[in-house]
Amino acid sequence: MTEQETGQRRASVARGVRLVAVLLSIVVAVAAIITTVVLTGPPSQRDLLRDAGIIGKQELLVGVKDDQPGIAQLDPKTGVFSGFDIDVAWMIAADLGFRQDAVRFLAIESEDRAKMQARTDDGRFVTVDLVIASYSITEERERLTGVSFSAPYLTTEQSVITRWDHEGPVDTLDDLRDKPVCSLSTATSESAASRAGVRLVSKKRISECVDVLLAGQVEAVTTDAAILAGFVAKYPQQLRHHDIGLDPTEKYGVNTGENEALRDLVNLSLHDSLTDPADRRWEDAFERHLRPEQPVNLPQQVAVAQQPNVEEVEVRRWPWETAAIRPWTVSATDR
Repeated sequence: MTEQETGQRRASVARGVRLVAVLLSIVVAVAAIITTVVLTGPPSQRDLLRDAGIIGKQELLVGVKDDQPGIAQLDPKTGVFSGFDIDVAWMIAADLGFRQDAVRFLAIESEDRAKMQARTDDGRFVTVDLVIASYSITEERERLTGVSFSAPYLTTEQSVITRWDHEGPVDTLDDLRDKPVCSLSTATSESAASRAGVRLVSKKRISECVDVLLAGQVEAVTTDAAILAGFVAKYPQQLRHHDIGLDPTEKYGVNTGENEALRDLVNLSLHDSLTDPADRRWEDAFERHLRPEQPVNLPQQVAVAQQPNVEEVEVRRWPWETAAIRPWTVSATDR
């Protein structure tokens, strides 16, 4: 080998050594960055699933309403729940990694939503994982022990329904002063009705309010428009919806109790639904359950046909982490 060839070989080896050193330094730097992010950065999606108690969980219990057509109603013949809240629950459950046969809906009364206590078919009360039950987010409720709201998933407002034969306009609650008006004992609409001087009749279930309205025992029913709209759609020849011009909006949230990791996962699902153009599950739920109710409920708007804003969740979702979380997660087309 000539002296020139020897020099070329040495130079080539040196270049190889330098390249290996550069690559090694890059690998070390990347490893250091990854380690730093893992140790000091936001939690991974799997971390949240673990902290929320979801990993290894065989059944997801969801407290829902069972007497609100369009929102959440139980068919007594089939035992099947349906409505906008139910579809939202399916969406969140799927994103948590639960197949439909691993999701169990349980009826929950309004006064039990903060306690997250729903009843089983045999009358027992159990603690549910999620409450998705037309539960309006308010400062007062957020201060309650055991209540942790997700970002809102629906925007509506308070309104009034009467029978079609009601005499006189109902443009504000003041038009019902001194008249018997039914509402839920825990509803946010009660305070506005009380301030207007109506004779408030409280019931535990909104369907009970509608029953006494149809029977002529009260003059009107007041609560959220999205709830009342389903009854007007069910009895379009008997009930009439009135826009009473209240400014405050009602925003429904998911109660996850004291499980903050689960709340973040719910928000992650809602954020993905909002920001992913290919994800039409929220829009499909609105079109399926609420949009068809609008014509018979005019002039009152049933609900806003746009998913409310959801702040981005601080969570680490690297491809190699998320790919192995729940390989059996269902998609919308599996339902």
